Amino acid sequence: MDLTEVKQELSTMAKRLADFRGLFDLEAKETRMSELDERMSEPDFWNDQDTAQQIINESNALKEMVVTYKELQEKYDDLEVTYELAKEEGDDSFMDELDEGVTSLAKALNEYELQLLLSEPYDKNNAILELHPGAGGTESQDWASMLLRMYTRWAEKRGFKVETLDYLPGDEAGVKSVTLLIKGHNAYGYLKAEKGVHRLVRISPFDSSGRRHTSFVSCEVMPELDDNVEIDVSPEELKVDTYRASGAGGQHINTTDSAVRITHVPTNTVVTYQTERSQIKNRERAMKMLMAKLYQLKIEEQQAELAEIRGEQKDIGWGSQIRSYVFHPYSLVKDHRTNFEIGNTNAVMDGELDGFIDAYLRSMM
Repeated sequence: MDLTEVKQELSTMAKRLADFRGLFDLEAKETRMSELDERMSEPDFWNDQDTAQQIINESNALKEMVVTYKELQEKYDDLEVTYELAKEEGDDSFMDELDEGVTSLAKALNEYELQLLLSEPYDKNNAILELHPGAGGTESQDWASMLLRMYTRWAEKRGFKVETLDYLPGDEAGVKSVTLLIKGHNAYGYLKAEKGVHRLVRISPFDSSGRRHTSFVSCEVMPELDDNVEIDVSPEELKVDTYRASGAGGQHINTTDSAVRITHVPTNTVVTYQTERSQIKNRERAMKMLMAKLYQLKIEEQQAELAEIRGEQKDIGWGSQIRSYVFHPYSLVKDHRTNFEIGNTNAVMDGELDGFIDAYLRSMM
């Protein structure tokens, strides 16, 4: 990269920073931060802990956005100074520093842009993620456990917290179904990219003949909704069952009928919750999960109506997988929506999903 190319890169970066500033209205964000700081300093702030936590989360998100923008602007200003020095003195010794700085800042700008893309109403919310194996018994159940580990590792690398809401172990290995609550800013915004069917091709460890098998797991992702979101559901539409919890949770939870299953009869939507020892608390959490599912159904119906108006044809079923993970006869993970692919399957299964998520979100712009 020569000085002319550096100047072109810096001009592009300056425009992007200006666009970012206008996109999220820096001054308005700083005003809102001051309002939240004042609210948090009030003596009665912790009287309502749920509201207090929402305010803290909003404040932290705003501070991260504003502070990061200012850091990016500062890095750009430093590069401008270095460029001017290199130009005035004609000294090539600055070029390595400029090359490294431009590359680093370009990457940081892309990551920041992705944060700004997550602007849908519930993108900032926690995410409820469910995994359901397809046909294939132990094979698909083992694949579900591999995906469970993958998403857990991805969340942990991002500093998100993972809570198991429901877990049904497989008969021999793996899991029959699992529901996770992934807590973190923009968790749903990121993980909505993972909704769909995931396909695995490998030599089966459960096949003594060493044959190649194909397995499928469906991944459902919903935002965790707060109490301010209202969805019309009448009690007559609900069927509530209690049963003995089967997952981990200590001796007490496995000897009482504390687990709760709620079915929304009109849509045949079913949720289960068994993490809490109290049946009452399990029912409350199950209702929140049900509201999230019904909200997701509503969004899907709207998207289907738009697709019908546009004349789009979309297959539904195991054949419409969003991503394939091929372990044999070669190593490749490919997203069929964006064509983004990675040859290092071990890295992907260890939680390296950001490339796939980034490609999907940008494709939706």
